Amino acid sequence: MTSDDVPLTASETDILRYAAFATDPGGGNPAGVVLDASGLSAERMLAIAAEVGYSETAFLIPDAAAAAVAEGRAEAGYTVRYFSPLLEVPFCGHATVASAVAIADRTGPGRYVFATAAGEVAIEVDKGADGALRATLTSVEPHVEEVSEADVTEALALLGWSADELDAALPPRIAYAGARHLVLAAATRDRLARLDYDFDGLAAYMTARGLTTLQLVWRESEHVFHARDPFPVGGVVEDPATGAAAAAFGAYLRERGAVTAPATLTLHQGEDLGRPGVLGVELREGDTRVRVSGTAVAIP
Repeated sequence: MTSDDVPLTASETDILRYAAFATDPGGGNPAGVVLDASGLSAERMLAIAAEVGYSETAFLIPDAAAAAVAEGRAEAGYTVRYFSPLLEVPFCGHATVASAVAIADRTGPGRYVFATAAGEVAIEVDKGADGALRATLTSVEPHVEEVSEADVTEALALLGWSADELDAALPPRIAYAGARHLVLAAATRDRLARLDYDFDGLAAYMTARGLTTLQLVWRESEHVFHARDPFPVGGVVEDPATGAAAAAFGAYLRERGAVTAPATLTLHQGEDLGRPGVLGVELREGDTRVRVSGTAVAIP
């Protein structure tokens, strides 16, 4: 028997639990956080993530981004890997926010660099006037791709949506800011609220196209949006608050000319699941990277 075959024990490693993009442990998106995963194999990380059961668990290996620290761009560096209960993903925004706040809970606000499979991600944690810790991550370089009409038609069929229920002002695209997401904009809040899809069919569709989630959105006003993110490829029906998709969506809006930088956007997510969360998305003039911010709180 190898070490990877041994069942997880509470004493093996310190598994923290945080709700990201919320100040209430009952809101936002829960994430597992292992602050020192040195020596854990990928198989072990996957087993831990499956036992934790959240959409993602982040595994940090300290001092891996030494160059960033030496150059003064961060106070601490980590290599970070993200696992859903079923597979590893290249980047996860809510687990990044949760991890950064978990570090700050122990060492105070600061600047960190996470070396992820998608690239280097800088994070800064500040304390607000209300005492809440707020993390802001800066995405890797984003991009937006066209999506074929056939692929859109298939996705809509799997969701049970019709083409006339889409917002023509926000056409379907694939957006990337560390992970790939298909953006589909609903014309009404009611359409977004009614989510009942073919789980296995959508999982196969997304796997074949390298998609992490679908970014389903509805535009409430110029800078306010509501979002829902099916995540069947990770074994999760819906992600309650999705930082990677929020970053990708910010890049999408800029590319479409739907907003003009500088701009600060607010995304509401998780309301339909009873886990409301709020994500801030900042687009800066002259910088194509997207900043996503939010609070996080430990889950007792």
